[in-house]
Amino acid sequence: MMRRLTTTALLACAVHGLAACANNPEHGYTLAPAYRTDIQTIAVPIFDMADFAPGLELELTEAVVKEIHRTTPWKVVARGQADTILTGVITDASLRKLSTDRDTGLVQEMAYALTASFEWKDRTTGRVLVSRRNFRAAEPYVPARPAQERVDTGQRGAIEELARAIVAELRSSW
Repeated sequence: MMRRLTTTALLACAVHGLAACANNPEHGYTLAPAYRTDIQTIAVPIFDMADFAPGLELELTEAVVKEIHRTTPWKVVARGQADTILTGVITDASLRKLSTDRDTGLVQEMAYALTASFEWKDRTTGRVLVSRRNFRAAEPYVPARPAQERVDTGQRGAIEELARAIVAELRSSW
């Protein structure tokens, strides 16, 4: 009797759980993957850049490639072998004052902000899968004492945050 009751309860839970799942993630839970399954490879040429900080485009490209490898099943390959191509340009790199010391007026906290535009295309059809303009990420850092963090700290954080945000946009495009 106890075995039959347990089996019935488990079966009811399983049926109820499946009924709560949806094929469209906008309508609830889903068992579908969080990325496009029709894509296996992606090319990521070096991002372009206006005249800001030299080397920033290389660092962002490297961070995007690492994030793709870390969070998706897609393989980054050469342009001629890829299903899709992700191109982008860094349009702005700036520092923003976040706070000052009330007594001295010196800057206590800064933010390094990066703005980029990018486009993800299907290489065979030329169809744009994702296109974003003025996509922005910022990272705070503390140049004041006692932390005395260098601007590189904020820059590196902004690069990593922007890379995470770009790849998240690619993943959510399905």
